[in-house]
Amino acid sequence: MRRNDREITDRNEMIAVMEKCDVCRLAINDTNGYPYILPLNFGMEVTEDKIILYFHSALEGKKLDLFSRDKRVGFEMDRDHKLQYFKEKGYCTMSYESIIGRGKIRILKDEEKFGALTKLMEHYHPGKEAPFNPAAMTRTTVYCLEVEEMTGKRKLPK
Repeated sequence: MRRNDREITDRNEMIAVMEKCDVCRLAINDTNGYPYILPLNFGMEVTEDKIILYFHSALEGKKLDLFSRDKRVGFEMDRDHKLQYFKEKGYCTMSYESIIGRGKIRILKDEEKFGALTKLMEHYHPGKEAPFNPAAMTRTTVYCLEVEEMTGKRKLPK
């Protein structure tokens, strides 16, 4: 990272940033040589040694076709954007926090779906009970990404 003064190195700080994000973008290896990028809702599970991101989608589609060919993905999430314009200096910048990383996608088995979807609901309704209709599980693909590597960056407002 070029600007190591902006790097977030503490794992707990990176997790705190991730918990406050509302979208995770996945970069999937497309068959045409270009990355295919998707903004997705997500849930998280954090243990002492693992961070797992959970996602859901329809039972078919391009991303699932691509996952069947190559399970390697990159991810990115960011938050707290504040545009700063300093007219007297003719200078404009943006403050933010971001996390990028990579891992491999795994399609979950039916018996794993409920727990993963519960994590998704918890992410968007923290501290509240937010039930979902279990009937949706039969028409939903649920998958996870176990984070293998990640970095964080923060630019504070001036």
